[in-house]
Formats: sequence, structure tokens, C-alpha cells
Amino acid sequence: MKNSKLWVAGTLLQIGCVWALAIVWPGFAATQTSGTSSGGAIGNSADNSSGNSPADSGWASYGHDAGGTRYSAALQINRENVGQLKVAWTYRTGALDGVDDDVKRNAAFEATPILVDGRLYLSTPFDHVIALDPETGKKTWEYDPKLNTHGFSETTSRGVSAWRDSAAKAGQPCRLRIFVGTLDARLIAVDGETGKPCTDFGAGGQVDLTKDVNLRDAGQYQVTSAPAIAGDLVITGSSIGDNRAVELERGIVRAFDVRSGKQRWSWDPIPWASKSSPRSGAGNAWSTLSVDAEHDLVFIPTGSASPDYYGGLRRGDNKWANSVVALHASSGEFVWGFQVVHHDLWDYDVASQPTLFAWRDATPAVAITTKMGRVFVLNRLTGTPLLPVEERPVPKSDIPGEDASPTQPASTISMVPEKLSPEDAWGRTPEEKEACADKIRAARSEGIFTPPSVKGSIVFPGSVGGVNWGGAAYDPQRHLLVMDTNRLAIFVRLILREKYDADIQASTSNDRSHGEWGRQAGTPYAMFRTPLIGPSETLTLCSPPPWGTVAAVDLFTGKKAWDVPLGSFVPGMNTGTVTLGGPIITAGGIVFSAATMDNAIRAFDADSGKEIWKYDLPAGGQATPMTYTVNGKQYLVIAAGGHGKLGTKQGDYVLAFTLP
Repeated sequence: MKNSKLWVAGTLLQIGCVWALAIVWPGFAATQTSGTSSGGAIGNSADNSSGNSPADSGWASYGHDAGGTRYSAALQINRENVGQLKVAWTYRTGALDGVDDDVKRNAAFEATPILVDGRLYLSTPFDHVIALDPETGKKTWEYDPKLNTHGFSETTSRGVSAWRDSAAKAGQPCRLRIFVGTLDARLIAVDGETGKPCTDFGAGGQVDLTKDVNLRDAGQYQVTSAPAIAGDLVITGSSIGDNRAVELERGIVRAFDVRSGKQRWSWDPIPWASKSSPRSGAGNAWSTLSVDAEHDLVFIPTGSASPDYYGGLRRGDNKWANSVVALHASSGEFVWGFQVVHHDLWDYDVASQPTLFAWRDATPAVAITTKMGRVFVLNRLTGTPLLPVEERPVPKSDIPGEDASPTQPASTISMVPEKLSPEDAWGRTPEEKEACADKIRAARSEGIFTPPSVKGSIVFPGSVGGVNWGGAAYDPQRHLLVMDTNRLAIFVRLILREKYDADIQASTSNDRSHGEWGRQAGTPYAMFRTPLIGPSETLTLCSPPPWGTVAAVDLFTGKKAWDVPLGSFVPGMNTGTVTLGGPIITAGGIVFSAATMDNAIRAFDADSGKEIWKYDLPAGGQATPMTYTVNGKQYLVIAAGGHGKLGTKQGDYVLAFTLP
């Protein structure tokens, strides 16, 4: 990084309908926020999915395959030769050219390209869809959706999806359809050959997703993740801006016919909300869905019902918010649900794509990674735990009218610390450490699931995770689940409604409190939250390093295999950094991950976790890489465009690496 000092100023900013730590260098201000068919999904294995030789290995879905394993059978690049990787080509999207600074500051290039029929397809933060030659990086076409608003809660797009009509003749328009969801809530289909809209889909190639959602604020209801493909359906959720109010947009999940755009089904994760007054919203699926075509199942990861930090008006467990739910993909019929957090008060969305894999006795299974760092392993067909889960007592709320759940689900796998005491406080000097310890003593800090309070509470792990939208990669050879983790404490304070405006004014005028304010309109309490940081003159993190790691767990035993720092705030120190993005794993025995704030992509030995290669990127790599083999040559690709809210260097690069 440009500055080797560990001086960190933190503010919480909305990232993918989750509020994540943004770390910038000194000089910022607190901010207020408003809160069976003749076609199907493209195959994903060494199966000619790239349109080349059978030995070629493709990457045809956002998570490599419809089940999100992020595992490639490509093995040309391996542990012995990875150090020889060189840049094969670089493509620049031009996404930030001519963009206003205010808009640019919110932009994040989080896309993972897909490889279908011999072309790479990707999306920019402003939903431009681009087709590239996978061997040269040369652009074939670009589609501009012409976004119709600004002031977006999110300015990102993690990728696109593809559907091929096997009944169509070669050369027929829209034989291959590329789908993208947009920041202004449209679902668009374009021709994979030309980039022109598929005019038979919806109205001129697009479907308006703002219908039937009770739209409250333009720019706060969006799509930021690649849609799912199940047979002849394209299925999408939505990203909804947090903490504005109780009555937010409905978090419905909808399936549309891939040819006509006609809605085939809709599923509401929180149907009870329609009977409550005021009516809670959200509970939305903003992350990536997974599909099991063989069993006609789609797996929906959901977030919390609105608002995040006060639940007195949404009593009970709030099912099926904060859950993974299995639906029949063809009909939307409910099959089973598993709730990872009851009555969420911590912004513990299920941010990760569910990972589908085969259990040790070949039982179809699903692994759920969470912001709490807990991993749940379930029977994919029934939702029954394959590794033990128990309900454990958690601290009670001291807020009048708040009926917090007395217990929360606990798995046998926990990848991050779940408690922060004064003795754990970190600082570069004894004085800094003691100042941090004093902050912890002054707040409620009773371990994971400490409820928000008026005096202030420590949420650890914080709302950035644990595991965020980068999710996990699964190696079927080693039965390892690999994930990037964050280990940061967040300070959360509830504010009586009548004191809210005065608190904001005092904070802004004195420039002492750096963080994010949420009005939570319709409740008795607003909220303020910020990373737990030390004295205002140094602004160091109070939780001990490492602050970010890449970690692996053996899913057959539930035992952690390895856990190593990922990135560093200080050259030469293994501090780890905040990570946004995720890992992939290959048959060559390598885990690749970027995601860090030091703008690098790294390779790790899949058996030991040892770092074996590093490359400094031209901008932040807040994305998940991908790999493929074309004409017998394996490539590794990463989007490097940085993350405005996270404060990493911005750009517009797509880089491909290969062996000499």
C-alpha cells in the first residue's frame, strides 16, 4: 500500500446489501445514509464447455458450476510451476472514464467472468456486458444498458449468466442468451453472439423488476449478483438498502421464462410481514443462488428482515430471513429451510452462495458459510444437519420491547473468534492497547450475539464477516472447503429517536465519531455503527490481528485444516486485511485468492496453506478469480478495479495470467 503505517480510519458503508468495513487513510467524515426444456444452464467441467477440445476446462457459471464449488479440474498450472505465471493479456473496460467523482467513489469491480462457447463474458460496475476473446483479451462486443438513475445503494455487478437453446439452429439470434441484473432493477437478456438485446424477452429484451415489490426509494432496490439458470428459467433475488426504515421493499425471489420473460413463479421469504403493521421488508436474497438440476432444487440465501438492529416490530424467529431455503426450481414450491440466525439483530445476512457437494457416503449435501464464521453442513434434499447443530443460549437484550431469541444455532465448525474481552484488545503501544481495552469495558461485549444497546455493544465478528459474498471453494479430492474470512469488531449503538438528529450534529461538528448512521424510521431507535478503533489520533483497530485470513476445513471431519493471514496492512507483517472477494481451488493443488486491501493476487498450497506466489495488481482485486483452459493452455483471470467504499485503488483492469 502507499502508506506502510497501520493508521486506520473506519467507516461502515453499504456493500452488497451488507454493511462492511471501509478502511481509508486519515481524512474523512462521518456519513449519513438513507437508509425440462430444449435448453438449459451451460455445463461446467472438463466437458467441452469452452467449445474447444475435450481436455479443455471451462468456467460457465459465476461460481464455476451451478452449485458454486469454485473448483476447476484444470491442472496445467500447479504448485511446482505457479511461480512462473506471467501476464498473458490485459483488457481495460473504460468503466470509470468520464464518471463523476461522487459516483466513482461508490463503484466496485467485483465481477467474475464466465467462459461459454469460446468467449469470456463479464459485467462492469455499471452493468455494461462485455464479450472477450479468452486467448487475447480482445473485445468482441459491449452492451450498455443505459442506467436510468444514480444515487445507487450499490454500484457493482458480480457477473452474468448464460443459457443455450439446444433446439435452435446455429446462427439463430439469441441461441445463446446472456443475462444480467441491473442497478436500476431490470433483468436483461442479450445475444451471446452479437450483444444485441433478445427482443422476445420481456419488453424489448428486459423485464422491470420493480413491479410488486412496494418500491420505496429508487436506487435502493437493485440486482448485483448473477442470476441463476434452472432449465428454462432465469431466477433472481435483489439487493435492498439497509437500515432506512421498517417498511422497505419486499425481498421476493422470482423466476422468469428464459425466452419470453414471463414470470413463472414468485417466492416471499417473509410472508408473515404482510400481516404486521408496520410491515417489515427485505429478507431478500442479494447473494448468488445455487441450483441442483438433477433434483429440481434452487437454494436461496436470505438476509435479515428490516431494519437490522431493532426487531421489536418483527417479533419471533422471522423465518425465512437469515436462512438457506430449498425450493423446487420449476415451481417455486417450498421444500425445506434452515435458519442460521433467529431474529437477527446484527446484520448477519447469509451473504455467501450455498456450496453443493457430495458427502462422504455420496449423500447430496450443501455447505453454508456465514458472517459469523460458522459453517453448517446439511443434507441437500432434506435440510437435515450432517454435522451436529445445537441451540445455545445467547445474551438477552436490555432494550424495552425487544424480544431477542434466547438461543442461536451453533455448528461444530467455527472459523473465526467469537469473543472480544478487554484482555484481547490490540494496540501498537501499551497506551493504545489500554485505550482499546477501555472501549471494550465501556460497551456490552458478551461474545457472539451480544444484542445492540443504548450504551453500545461490541459485535464480533462484525457485519463484514466471517465470510462475506466471496463465499467458499470446495475441493472434492481433499474434501476441503476453503474460504476468505474477516475478523473485525464493530461497535453498535442504538439512539432514542428524539436524540438522533442532535447526535449526528454533535458528531459531525466535533469530527470525533466516524461511522454510519441509520434512521430505522418507524422504530423507537435509530442506530450508529463503526469499526472498533483506538484513540482518535491513531485510529488503530482494537481487535487483534490477523484481520483477514484464507482458511480451510475438512468437511468430512469438521476439523480446520489450516488458516493463514491473507494480505497485510504493513509490508513484512502478517496482519491480514479486510477481504471482499473469494477463493478458487484447482486440481493443480492451488488455492487462488485476491480480495485483499494490499492489491495483490496470491496462490496457496491447498494441502498446507503456504503462500507460494504473489502478484501486485494495478488496482484492488475485490473480486473472485476464475480459470479455464483453451486450446491446451490454462489461464487465470482476475478483475482488478478496486472498491471505492473500501478505499482500495480503483481502475478498470481484467488481467489474464498463463505459463510461459
